[in-house]
Amino acid sequence: MLTEAQKAFYAENGYLKVEAVLTAEELSRAQSIVTDWIEGSRGVTESDALYDLDKGHSAETPRLTRVKLPHRNDPFFWQLLTASRVTEVLNDLLGPSTIINTSKLNCKAPGGGAAVEWHQDWAFYPATNDDLLAFGVLLEDMDEENGPLMVIPGSHRGPVLSHHHDGYFCGAVSPDDPDFDLSKAVTLTGKAGDMTVHHVRALHGSAPNRSDRARKILFYECASADAWPLLGASSYIHGLGQRGFWADLQERIITGEPCFTPRLEQVPVRMPLPPAKDNTSIFRTQMSGGMKSAFA
Repeated sequence: MLTEAQKAFYAENGYLKVEAVLTAEELSRAQSIVTDWIEGSRGVTESDALYDLDKGHSAETPRLTRVKLPHRNDPFFWQLLTASRVTEVLNDLLGPSTIINTSKLNCKAPGGGAAVEWHQDWAFYPATNDDLLAFGVLLEDMDEENGPLMVIPGSHRGPVLSHHHDGYFCGAVSPDDPDFDLSKAVTLTGKAGDMTVHHVRALHGSAPNRSDRARKILFYECASADAWPLLGASSYIHGLGQRGFWADLQERIITGEPCFTPRLEQVPVRMPLPPAKDNTSIFRTQMSGGMKSAFA
């Protein structure tokens, strides 16, 4: 799927845009499911297992920050990850054996949909090596006005910045951090059906949606099967034991086989502890942390 030049660009810069990853039929199907989900949110008054609600959400004007775990809530989104051009890009960059960490559909409503403050995904879930990435599948056209993804090229080869404030993990970097240089940021715009890729250590964020159009991006966060999480699998942490750990791992295999020999690399790590005061979503983690916004 990817040329050698594209793979070299990703290795050097820590991000990539791949055009027309979705077929017209795949894009139409994804948009239809998302429309149904948004319609279904009209009767929801509080964030729940499926929806994270944005400020001003109502039955008349649904406003979401996120639909959680789309790959588990509709089989089409699992199929898209495991049997499409998306899968080809995944294997080109991470090899034949891969797993999913999580997925989400970020929905920025028109007229101020919530920003995502600058951060590195690596700060949330460090692993034995950093062969992890995130795909952002565009379900709407994305331009400068509706809150596109922004990335700092080459930051995946730099330090892991502090994501702490007042003694707690807050899921965002301080705009005053001397290693954070917003002037280097690039904006990843594109057409519906395109896909962005960013490395797990790449600094990235996105401004509020200032347009009168929606901005919907399907994110898959994936890893090479030999990148084992340093904080352990969530099912094991929550008391399900080794059997639960194994069941969880089986459900997260995208391609290939599980790996029982974690690859250990010399990678910089900061643990996301003590945990945020509210870690139910990145939006709440960042808001509860009290860090100054880079988008103010």
